[in-house]
Amino acid sequence: MVFNPRFSGVVCPSITVTHDDGTIDYERWGKHLDHLIDAGIDGVLIFGSIGEFYAFDLQTKEQVVDFVVKHVNGRMKVFAGIGDTDIDRVLEFAKSAEKSGVDAVVAVSPYYFGPSPDAARVYFGKIADTVSIPVILYNFPARTGSDLTPELIADLTKNHPNIVGMKDTVDTISHTRKVIRAARAVNPDFAVFSGFDEYYLVNRVSGGVGVISGLTNVEPETFVTLRNAYDSGDMATTLTAAARISTLMAVYDQADLFISAIKGAVKAKGLDISTLIREPAAQLTDEQYRKIVQILS
Repeated sequence: MVFNPRFSGVVCPSITVTHDDGTIDYERWGKHLDHLIDAGIDGVLIFGSIGEFYAFDLQTKEQVVDFVVKHVNGRMKVFAGIGDTDIDRVLEFAKSAEKSGVDAVVAVSPYYFGPSPDAARVYFGKIADTVSIPVILYNFPARTGSDLTPELIADLTKNHPNIVGMKDTVDTISHTRKVIRAARAVNPDFAVFSGFDEYYLVNRVSGGVGVISGLTNVEPETFVTLRNAYDSGDMATTLTAAARISTLMAVYDQADLFISAIKGAVKAKGLDISTLIREPAAQLTDEQYRKIVQILS
């Protein structure tokens, strides 16, 4: 059977690029997007976890998504993360993102009171029924407090054909493998991405389609090399790229919150952005930045 997923490859959950006062820096964000495109990245996710979706008001997010769609102009896929704790805002943003022309919306579970399986069926079902574009589910139980189980994913996929994929940010490949098998029994083209950078290879071996992971902001070329080498059967290059990604994983541990670390690494790579993240937060220190520079060297 031919596997023909709607989405696949390496997708970058973009940092949200701001000025030091917290307002959106559209000029430098445009340069960041162009770098991803030039490197060969397959798609970009706006307002995922690394994009600080929880920290921006709906109007700002709608304006940003409209900007990104227009700036990218079909050169890679554009996904909009519609996470929130209020279903009305979620649905409003989903409709706005569809109108802006995104290729898919990415829906994470509402956090604090993580939904039960029955509540999750209603929540994600409403999202799928509200838009006609594809929906990608986002499982991040360490942050949301609830897990999207293989059985739940299969059920949602069966009842909502536009739920076509999932980002599984769970630090064990066994969970992802079980999701892949359960979902593809219902939809043979269901696409499962790993949310962990260093899981690209085991994701692909298990039947997944790639990664949506933060270090793609930093060295997109390395991930594209890994993708291309794996697809062509060049195992020597595959292992070299995978080893580089394993080394880069240390970047995540250099800040109070991993978002700061990724912003610091993007800056260290040459794009002079602010490393500010929305408060409440501990900002990146000069010493932490120096350590990130050392890791990247």
